Amino acid sequence: MDNWNLLGHEWAVDMLRRHVARGDTRHAYLFAGAPGLGRRTLALRLAQALNCEKPVAPGEPCFTCRTCKQIEEMRHPDLNVVEPVDSDLVPSPTGEIRISQIRDLQKTFHLKPYQSQYRVAIFLRFQDANDNAANALLKTLEEAPAHAILLLTADNPEQLLPTINSRCEILRLRPLPIEAIVADLMDRGVDEDRARLLAHISGGRPGFARRLVDDATVLEKREERLNDLQTILPASRVEKFSYAEKLARDKDAMRQTILVWLSYWRDVLLRVAGAETPLINVDRNMEIEFLAGRLDLSSARKVVSDHESVLEKMERNVNSRLLVEVLLMDLPRM
Repeated sequence: MDNWNLLGHEWAVDMLRRHVARGDTRHAYLFAGAPGLGRRTLALRLAQALNCEKPVAPGEPCFTCRTCKQIEEMRHPDLNVVEPVDSDLVPSPTGEIRISQIRDLQKTFHLKPYQSQYRVAIFLRFQDANDNAANALLKTLEEAPAHAILLLTADNPEQLLPTINSRCEILRLRPLPIEAIVADLMDRGVDEDRARLLAHISGGRPGFARRLVDDATVLEKREERLNDLQTILPASRVEKFSYAEKLARDKDAMRQTILVWLSYWRDVLLRVAGAETPLINVDRNMEIEFLAGRLDLSSARKVVSDHESVLEKMERNVNSRLLVEVLLMDLPRM
């Protein structure tokens, strides 16, 4: 039960535990960091600490009572989980949080808790809230009753309205050391060599590392996307336009592809810069060294920046096909 059954982020758990134990919990928190770091898990742990029926110590949930189990399964009557949805209001990786979801929450959020001490609302991937939803939540943040706690998760606080950030206690979660991920995967029965590879590929994100173990297709898709990149680098203009057309058909698949490529080009940049930081794509070390030997620092930085720019513009619904065409045309020719 140490560290709220969470891998890493001890400083965050210690701070939140003290807030609960002293009755000094803020009315809103923002857990920021890359997907797979444990943002949602930390939010659920805080909800358990706030509402546990039989805490083993102040701020220390038991994880075994009915309330703790219901919160873990995200089906507690005083817990609302709001996440991006598609036009049919079905949860979707490419959806958005809509104003109707915020309004539905507001209908009950000011009522006294049904079963526990606090009503808790968790907003997943709040960077995907549309402007109307973000502005509606701002009103709730400003007028939250004493029995209500709002927990937001997002990739980066800078993606949210400054007025929302200013009303939240922001906790920026960082990747875990590679060795911590290796040890966790080995505890789950993964052999050391594979655990070490997956720990690097996860970039220090424990949730993503466990997903790599549980779902072989994630690794297969990564391999396919990196192979595509190797094919594209020396390809002709016609071949690049053809690939761009295919990639742009599925916005979520395109986003996942660009994220994989970005991790690869960041590795190249690290090698060009002579940094000691561990590579993410260690199984592609020879390719990365080859590219690093043919690019200067300015060129490597530009490739990374171009990929980051595509992801940012995709969030703003810029034409996907145009974005990927420009990106591919600007890749260094090898």
